[in-house]
Amino acid sequence: MEKDKFEQLVEEALADLPEEFKKLIENLVVMVEEEAPAEVYRQTGSHPLSRILGTYRGIPFKHRGPYYGNNPPDIITIFQKPIEEICATEEEIKQEVRLVVIHEVGHYFGLSDPEMKKIEEELLRSIKKEKN
Repeated sequence: MEKDKFEQLVEEALADLPEEFKKLIENLVVMVEEEAPAEVYRQTGSHPLSRILGTYRGIPFKHRGPYYGNNPPDIITIFQKPIEEICATEEEIKQEVRLVVIHEVGHYFGLSDPEMKKIEEELLRSIKKEKN
């Protein structure tokens, strides 16, 4: 898939976030890269042959106090190549991008991986219901 089209899927996933979350998001950059650099694998302790689909770096929203300011933007990076590798169709890519964006935005708000896993399982159930 062309990078422009993939970036459009990321933008659509962000636009589809519930309004109550979108209005709280500030000082955040979302970008697409081909794949995670070796540094990300080292920082996360991930096996080099695993697939990292996205990352969040920054100060989670729930940890920002009254003195939060003059900080560089938080960064969500979505990695195109590993998402494409685990998907067979363009529709699957779209769905996976949506899930990864939601996962990383969850980290922006300070949710842990176990909390995000529960949310993702609920999302997948609702997606399957929509298809049936």
